[in-house]
Amino acid sequence: MQSYTFSHAITRRPAASIIAGLRAVDTGTPDLALMQAHHADYIAALISTGAEVVELGALEAFPDSVFVEDTALCLPKGAVVMRPGAPSRLGEAAEMAPHLETLYGHVLRIEGADSFIEGGDILTTETEILVGRSARTNAAGVAELARLVADWGYTVREVFTPPGVLHFKTDCSLLDAETILSTKRLADSGCFDGYKVIHVADGEEACANSIRFNDLVIMPAGFAKTRRILEQAGYNVREIGNSECAKLDGGMSCLSLRFTPAR
Repeated sequence: MQSYTFSHAITRRPAASIIAGLRAVDTGTPDLALMQAHHADYIAALISTGAEVVELGALEAFPDSVFVEDTALCLPKGAVVMRPGAPSRLGEAAEMAPHLETLYGHVLRIEGADSFIEGGDILTTETEILVGRSARTNAAGVAELARLVADWGYTVREVFTPPGVLHFKTDCSLLDAETILSTKRLADSGCFDGYKVIHVADGEEACANSIRFNDLVIMPAGFAKTRRILEQAGYNVREIGNSECAKLDGGMSCLSLRFTPAR
């Protein structure tokens, strides 16, 4: 299944400048050493599935650069470099492009001056690409992405991120070809009609941002009720510490680009 079976992942080492990273609410300064330890555990989990993981060096000029997912959309037929909605993050996408070109040979780019779109707002399933409008992704960005991927046979469907939620995938993640893990507030919008939805436990909304990576569901540590729900549904769950990334509104999907590049 192309939407959750991958041969490669790209990550980036957290920079010391991450203490200046963007955040919706200040819940404390991230501990760099602890974040690096969590990051190492995350990479180990990806590698344990048999994937090849590229860990890029830290970018001190870009405090949020550990969150590589926002820089690109990686699909089997090609990659699209994003145009982040946060001005301070535009340079991150430019830094990622050469690495994707090495793996894919050629990449497309969101280039419209009025287009903004971040990977955290994009959920790719087996049948479609859902893109959530948010404070970081606008209508022009969604429309430009739809045009770019149409030649690869992909259909883009625009949906809407709940008010006050940073990214669409803050509140959801793909579990398999038919199943979405979601908060109730997002699922209640009807955006997942036609899919099976597993709700995160009440009070555990922060773990909706998990990832299915090959045979693992990788979720942030500390959400025991939702973990039990997933295990009872038959998923192989691996918990990774996320306390420091959470201070910067980051979760499991934010920390990697996951893909199988066409050769």
